Amino acid sequence: MNLERYTRQTQLKEFGLEAQKKLSEAKVLVVGAGGLGVPALTYLNAMGVGTLGIVDSDVVSLSNLHRQVSYYENEVGESKVSSLIKKLQAQNSETNLIPHHTFLSTENALAIIAAYDVVLDASDNFPTRYLVNDACVILKKPFVYGALHSFEGQVSVFNFEDGPTYRCIFPTMPNPAEIPNCNENGVLGVVPGIIGNLQALEVVKVITGIGEALSGKFLLFDGLSQNYQKINFKKVAGNDTITQLKDSYEFRCEIGGSAITTQELTELLKKEDLQVIDVRTDAEYQQFHLEEAIHIPLSALESKLEAINYSKDIYVICQSGIRSRKAIELIGALRPNATLINVAGGMNKLNGYALR
Repeated sequence: MNLERYTRQTQLKEFGLEAQKKLSEAKVLVVGAGGLGVPALTYLNAMGVGTLGIVDSDVVSLSNLHRQVSYYENEVGESKVSSLIKKLQAQNSETNLIPHHTFLSTENALAIIAAYDVVLDASDNFPTRYLVNDACVILKKPFVYGALHSFEGQVSVFNFEDGPTYRCIFPTMPNPAEIPNCNENGVLGVVPGIIGNLQALEVVKVITGIGEALSGKFLLFDGLSQNYQKINFKKVAGNDTITQLKDSYEFRCEIGGSAITTQELTELLKKEDLQVIDVRTDAEYQQFHLEEAIHIPLSALESKLEAINYSKDIYVICQSGIRSRKAIELIGALRPNATLINVAGGMNKLNGYALR
C-alpha cells in the first residue's frame, strides 16, 4: 500500500492509518455497473479498497451516457464490466478487480456474495434487491442500498451489526402494476452520482467503523429542493432468520397469463418455433433482440393486435419483465382466450442465446 497516495485521508484524525489498512484489506462487491455503480466504484477504487468485485452482464448503450459517466460514445455495445475495469485499473493499479460477467440470480448469488465483506447494491430493479437482501441475511453480510427516481434518491444500510434488513422497511415486493413503466421512470443525470457517492461513503463507514452508518435510517434526497430527510425504522423480528433463497425472485403474472424464466425460454427456442413478442422501444430493439422476436412496442400494442397469431402460445418479453406483464394484461383483456406467457427478467437475463 502506497501511503503517500492516501495521505490526504490518513491525516484525518478520525480516519488515520488504521482505517486505511482496513480499506486495503476489505472486499466489496458492487451489484450493477450503471448509474449508481459507476460513481461508487470510482471512489471506492480511488480511496484504496483492496478488492472490488463487479456484477453486471449489460452492455453500454447510448441512453446510458448522460448519467454513467465512465462510458464513452465509442464504447456503445461493449461490456460495461470490461470497460469499467480498464478505467479502474488505470486509476489505481493496486486494486484487485474481479469481474462477474453475469446478472445476479438464485443460482449464483450465494456463491458470489460469500467471497466479499460488504455488498453495495447498485441494481435498478426490485427482484435483485430482494435477492441481495436475502442472500446477505443468509451469509450475514451487510449491504448498502441505493435507489433512484426522477430527481430523487434513497440510501440505507441493511443487515449491519444486528440492524434491520431491507424487508424490515419493504416487507414484500410491490406488484408490477404499481411500478412505473421503465421508459417513463427517467432520472436526471447528476442524481445517480450523488446517490452512488453516498453509498460509497456508507461502505467506507461500515468497513472502517468511522462515523455513524445509516443502519435503521432511511435517507431520502430530493434534488429539486436540495433537501435531505432521514426516516428511522426498526428491526422486525424474523426478517434476519432467512435460511434459504426463494425459488424465484422474478415478477410473476397473476392476470391473463403465466410466466417462465429466461433460461426456460432459451431452452424452448432451441427446440421449437415459438411466437415471441418484444414490446420494448424501437431503440432498445435495434440495439439487440432475439432473431425470432416480433417487435410491437407496448405503446403501439393496442393498435397492432392483429399482428399476433392467437392460435399459438404468445411469449411476451421486454427489458426486465415489467412492461411485458403490462402487455399481457392488455392482450388478456382484449383477447381473453389467448395463451399468454411472460418472460420473467426479460432481455436483462437472456444470456447465451443468439441475439441480432
